Amino acid sequence: MKNYCLHFLKICLPVFFVAITLNSARGQDELWISNTAPVLGSTRPIPVSLDGFSGEVLDVLKFDLYVQGFSFVSPDAAQYQISGSNSGDVTGSVTFKLARRVILSRSYTGASLRREAHAFADDIVLAITGKKGIGQTKIAFKAEAANGNGEIYVSDFDGYAPLALTRDNSIVAAPTWVPGRLVLLYTSYEPGNPDIFYHDLTTGQRRIFAGFSGLNTSAKVSPDGTKVAMILSKSGSPNVWVCNLDGSDLRRLTTGIEDSSPCWSPDGKWICFATKIQSPGMTRRALAKVPADGGPVERIPTVGTPNPTDPSWSPDGKWIAFTCQFGSEFDICVVPADGSAPPTILVAGEEPSWSPNSRTLIFTKVTNWHYSLSVLDVFTKQVKDIGRISGNDSEPSWEK
Repeated sequence: MKNYCLHFLKICLPVFFVAITLNSARGQDELWISNTAPVLGSTRPIPVSLDGFSGEVLDVLKFDLYVQGFSFVSPDAAQYQISGSNSGDVTGSVTFKLARRVILSRSYTGASLRREAHAFADDIVLAITGKKGIGQTKIAFKAEAANGNGEIYVSDFDGYAPLALTRDNSIVAAPTWVPGRLVLLYTSYEPGNPDIFYHDLTTGQRRIFAGFSGLNTSAKVSPDGTKVAMILSKSGSPNVWVCNLDGSDLRRLTTGIEDSSPCWSPDGKWICFATKIQSPGMTRRALAKVPADGGPVERIPTVGTPNPTDPSWSPDGKWIAFTCQFGSEFDICVVPADGSAPPTILVAGEEPSWSPNSRTLIFTKVTNWHYSLSVLDVFTKQVKDIGRISGNDSEPSWEK
């Protein structure tokens, strides 16, 4: 198991440069791709053409680029021409048509064609947008059987090469990554109580991180990897607690009637969470935030999107994605973290998690009572579905 995990999780791809120019196409390019601020759900995708690729490599390039804001058109209509070959290894180049200039030319060796294609897609995104691509990132999620039991899985972000990390045959929930490390925290009922486990993917070893009486769940690690926010009911109602990654200095931050789904601001100063609010004749959910060091709770306005849950703060600090509920329907919404505009409803779904690029979300999609994962570009609303891995797949968490 240890060796298999290590082999599966090696993501360093040996590559050899032929030539690469990452900044030569800026300037005139930005007139097209960033002359105005991106608009959630209505930004025009960047038109590119693909030539010379086939099979799995072509599929990977289309998947990776589509969910990062690109569209595929004929060479005559393209702003960028992407050409190359996957005969043997992957080679490729990108030409900026307006300037008739090659902005990327590179060959990839030393890995499977699929991994070479992901690496090429990442370089395309970087060369054109200046942003790091997500092709070589990973996700964690839970896969649930019909009896309600499940396991925690890790896979490539597109669902390829899934690996079951647990063999608990129990209820599992809420996997989350420790930033910059191959370590997961998640909840499992395998001990007979919902406890939070710390799982080192490089060694396969795990231990109970939080095993207090009652509920221990929804762990989220601070961006600097030093603290953990989580939901504990050790003092009665489920509330937000925080401690160091080694479990020391445990403190209660909230005292509401029912809190859930904490997440961190990128600077580590705030913890956003969902909470229940009682008003005359009804109880409803709302989003709130609390200082990570303790202090007054502040409401986050989500006008027009009732019963918000599952908040996820984008790594660039600009956005909070969440789930809203209209009756029995769930939607993915995004609101500016500074409250400067009302939320935007994007697509049907729940449980969003931001990618490192702060524009792509992975979320849970429900179709005919079956749960699966989908990937969404929040600015163009372009969506790609991930094939169901095992049973019902849900609660995705993107590696940071």
